[in-house]
Amino acid sequence: MNIIRCNLFPGGRTHCLTMSYDDGPREDARLTEIFRKYGIRGTFHINSRGLQLHIPENVVEFHNRYDGFEVSCHTLSHPFPTVQNNGVVLFEIEEDRRMLEKTCGYPVRGMSYPFGDFDERTIAIFRTAGMEYSRTTRATNGYGMPENFMKWHPTCHHNGGIVEKWDDFITPDPWGNSRLFYIWGHSFEFPRDDNWSMMEEFCEKAGGRDDVWYAENIEIVDYQNAVMGLRFSLELTAVQNPSATDVWFTCNNEKVCCPAGKTISL
Repeated sequence: MNIIRCNLFPGGRTHCLTMSYDDGPREDARLTEIFRKYGIRGTFHINSRGLQLHIPENVVEFHNRYDGFEVSCHTLSHPFPTVQNNGVVLFEIEEDRRMLEKTCGYPVRGMSYPFGDFDERTIAIFRTAGMEYSRTTRATNGYGMPENFMKWHPTCHHNGGIVEKWDDFITPDPWGNSRLFYIWGHSFEFPRDDNWSMMEEFCEKAGGRDDVWYAENIEIVDYQNAVMGLRFSLELTAVQNPSATDVWFTCNNEKVCCPAGKTISL
């Protein structure tokens, strides 16, 4: 009898690191430079109203800053969603999405909650507007996958001891599960707290590893959806992958890849 565990990221990797930064301040330019230097990837959640993206020079600067990273929503003007009327909430997310899609040229499918503020009513509205995930500000200090991508709680803020946490994170999970380290923050906090060097130290320590998948938020969502979409036979002797993504898992403690659109025997 085969023992199947869905516990691997792309390439058979066991660990994943993703970064998540809000608002779209000018300091994002320096942060993306650091990320590129060490091969770190992630997502930037943008309030588009203040960026004046109708001005061509600003669009060029925007592309230079965020090229190679996912851009996602953070509402148009950063209100507290739970105290707003339904129509206001819908306008805030749809207008932000519309402006970002016009600038980026691809579907914007995720967000983070302004002020970390959400409830079931606003989640339903954000889903209606096409949001497939949203990050909160509630640290888990753990490395598990979210139960609900619309309540995606991060591991911690970047001021939560990330350099020290890395050594704990990168060890094998005692139960054989995959591990996700999700860090969030605002880049304007680095000059305020005088700790750019801390982020540089972390990225140098965390970057360039073969056993870590460096991913954008939406890539994790898409991969997890592909994992959950695998179709196993009753006796776990065959599996079909109907998605457009190669999916990895273990069968009897051996790494297996089921290619996109294929059925394989186990």
